[in-house]
Amino acid sequence: MTKTYDIIAFADTCVDLILRDDDVAPRFGQVEKTVAEYDLVMGGSCCIFATQAAKLGLKVALLGHVGADAFGELILDTLSSAGVDTRHLQVDKDLRTGLTVHMVQGDDRAMLTYPGSSNALTAADICDDALAGARHLHYGSLFLQTGLLPDCIEILGRAKRLGLTISLDTNWDPAEAWDIDLEEALTSVDVLLPNEQEAKNLCGVSSLAEAAQYLRGRVPVLVVKRGVEGASAWTKAMEAVGTVEEADAGGDGIGAGDSFDAGFLTGWLNGLAIRDCLSVACRCGRAVAGGIGGVKGQPYRADLPELPALEQD
Repeated sequence: MTKTYDIIAFADTCVDLILRDDDVAPRFGQVEKTVAEYDLVMGGSCCIFATQAAKLGLKVALLGHVGADAFGELILDTLSSAGVDTRHLQVDKDLRTGLTVHMVQGDDRAMLTYPGSSNALTAADICDDALAGARHLHYGSLFLQTGLLPDCIEILGRAKRLGLTISLDTNWDPAEAWDIDLEEALTSVDVLLPNEQEAKNLCGVSSLAEAAQYLRGRVPVLVVKRGVEGASAWTKAMEAVGTVEEADAGGDGIGAGDSFDAGFLTGWLNGLAIRDCLSVACRCGRAVAGGIGGVKGQPYRADLPELPALEQD
């Protein structure tokens, strides 16, 4: 059966307002401080993921909501410009588009988030026809997408029954509760993509070795992002390590893990060996880590010789 999309994902729509200086910590008591620079760009882990996957030549669609406001227009324009299909994104006049303020100083940052449209999607919005039109479902921002969270296991199971392969990147849990029936959720997952801290917290253990031992026995492919140390991947039969060169100076790291996910899955859906998938993923993550915001540094398919050329090329 011919599929309309290679990947469909659930949109955590928001914009990132990035403030940068040597000291961006606010002071209360009506104290006004200036900052050296700012940028206003599309954010949202799944939205950043989608733009990277589209730039790598995949046919990508997003399901979700945006507000009927200027931030919503920015998101729709950014996605469309990258080649993402936005027909399943509903413009809702009763919503305000989500916003995250990043206060960046040096290689560290703090964040304040207004969820708005980023967690407005619910299970009732996800129809079988939309899911069935894709080869693969990428489910990201598991704990931030609170409208979906109560039904996440049912949604994963439904996608699996419809014949999709599935990847899951839980991202961080702001409540730090990590409250999910992990054993049940992973029965539907083909590729699990946490970072090192997320993997340990999901399993309630203190070492990556313990987390990997538990998780690799429950999913066909486990990939753990390790920042400047690269990434590791496991199947039941093998382990592979991907290295990464230091990112260009001046970047803020926003969205690097999301572009990593898109790079890995592009390779995986193209049938590449796990080591080659890691190579593509690490190069995508590094490129974004050296830029400002989650999309400006994203590479295109032509920049990655590991990927086969598209037919139209």
